[in-house]
Amino acid sequence: MERVLLKLSGEFLAGPTHFGVAPEATRSLAKEIAAAKSHGVQLAVVVGAGNFWRGAEQGGGMDPATADYVGMLATVMNAIALQDALEQRGIDTRVQSAITMQAVAEPYIRRRALRHLEKGRVVIFGGGTGNPFFTTDTAAALRALEIDAKSILMAKNKVDGVYDDDPNRNPAARKYETLSYLDVLNQGLNVMDATAISLCMGRNMPITVFDIFTEGNLARLLAGEHIGTRITPDAETVFAT
Repeated sequence: MERVLLKLSGEFLAGPTHFGVAPEATRSLAKEIAAAKSHGVQLAVVVGAGNFWRGAEQGGGMDPATADYVGMLATVMNAIALQDALEQRGIDTRVQSAITMQAVAEPYIRRRALRHLEKGRVVIFGGGTGNPFFTTDTAAALRALEIDAKSILMAKNKVDGVYDDDPNRNPAARKYETLSYLDVLNQGLNVMDATAISLCMGRNMPITVFDIFTEGNLARLLAGEHIGTRITPDAETVFAT
């Protein structure tokens, strides 16, 4: 059975308010994940914290490590909110946190996570890597490698792949169909941070960047359709036609 890791930005949970958790937004995400689960895929999720906390902005003047720990705690809040939305749709879900908080989440234990996935549960990884100075992108790459995922699915909001410029500002921006890891690093493309890309490159972990809020995209992607931009070790740089 295919196993994938879905990386979600915290902003997805905020909806139009751009802050906190909007129930309608979490329900929309849960609907897409439920449709994807119907294909029999084993699904893990890493969620960010941008809807609550961005250390570089709100943590200005703080000790950088402390600011990062605040962000890690915020990812657990998002994980619990998403768990609730999924379970309201009847999807058995577990939250595992890299920072121990036993009252609300299991501690991250690789073998336990694998067992949950084998039983068909969605596993949401909160708390980042458990260490400051690493982003949730890096946490996604690390967890995907640890659970032997087939690929990482990088969900974007109303951007259907990777472009050579910001498509919201430049209507002439071109979308990539395929890219290599080195293309991403050398061109400074805003896909994942360099540490995360390097981890994926070292283990040949494929990445697909796609728009999760186009209804059914996640399910179609898991059914084998080419959606978004695919990043692989030796891919040629090809623009979408």
